Amino acid sequence: MTEVIDLAKRLMAAPSITPATGPVFDVLEAMLVPLGFEITRFTRGEGEEGSPEAPVENLFAIRRGPEGSKHFAFAGHLDVVPPGGGWTSEPFAPEQRGELLYGRGAVDMKGSIACMVDAVASVPADAGTISFIVTGDEEGPALLGTRALIDFMREAGHQPDLCLVGEPTSVNRLGDMMKIGRRGSVNIWLEVQGTQGHVAYPHLADNPIPKLVAMLAELDALVLDEGTDWFQPSNLEITDLEVGNPAHNVIPEAAKARISIRFNDCHSGASLSEQVAAIAQKHGGSALPIISGEPFLTPPGEFSDIIAAAVKAETGLDPEPSTTGGTSDARFLRALCPVIEFGLCNATMHKRDEAVAIHDLSTLSRIYARIVRAALERK
Repeated sequence: MTEVIDLAKRLMAAPSITPATGPVFDVLEAMLVPLGFEITRFTRGEGEEGSPEAPVENLFAIRRGPEGSKHFAFAGHLDVVPPGGGWTSEPFAPEQRGELLYGRGAVDMKGSIACMVDAVASVPADAGTISFIVTGDEEGPALLGTRALIDFMREAGHQPDLCLVGEPTSVNRLGDMMKIGRRGSVNIWLEVQGTQGHVAYPHLADNPIPKLVAMLAELDALVLDEGTDWFQPSNLEITDLEVGNPAHNVIPEAAKARISIRFNDCHSGASLSEQVAAIAQKHGGSALPIISGEPFLTPPGEFSDIIAAAVKAETGLDPEPSTTGGTSDARFLRALCPVIEFGLCNATMHKRDEAVAIHDLSTLSRIYARIVRAALERK
């Protein structure tokens, strides 16, 4: 237990607000090299800090097994969300109080990465090939991280057979849930152009607000689907409304809004974008979509059985296979191989005083070790 706690503390002590570069990757590399891993690090992005093109660091580590052996990949991120204020202790000075370890990244997801490293240390090098796919921008735009790592792996011929992402998937107890899929996500910016004018002379103007309101009412009334066997119903939410009119006696020239749709495998980002664009056009407006990810599902089978057996052996729980929650980099990694997410309890992620149970770190390390061994032993 002492070793995995030390690993977690070392990672958490390296500030890495998204997008992350530098020191936190130095720490991870220093952990992996003694275990026989070859490390490749590269940075993408040349923009200014705060821009979508701000530099992001990525790390790929591999320990090759015998020729023809299976290849199991761990994936995750070292970047964290800003800590905010009001912490009981310093967010980047990990502190153990009682049975909890406090600090930003404790569960999302430096704690899980520490468990991955600790687990691999107990797996013989001749058991098979193991790799780490680690980015510094999962909490940010996710434009220059895992997708760039996937491109690198394809070019280098590193093709995993299975991939486990260490996102905090557990809800009430470690091991009660794994994510076998995720819904897709698309954000759409809506705009209606009008003609500015004096409110006393509306016939000389064209007010865009009623058109936008009618558009949003139609969109809000949509029932996209009733859900599927593995996915909850898709939902469309209005997330912003903007007119920016400082004058009480002026009809504005434009009105804007934004919607966000989380969707299941009844749809694609493109099909939903086209549907929304048609409604926007009917009301005299336009729609600009940005698709963050498509839905994916790793159907229950051999991989989920391996994870379930490992969890059962260490906790006595049968993890629920779920597709709930937000998006993760698994939406990109599914292009490489079957991918499932499993990790720590998510109750404190993105909150102040983020914390992980000390006992959960050692238990998760053992679960991960069982998963790796079983995955590499497959025929």
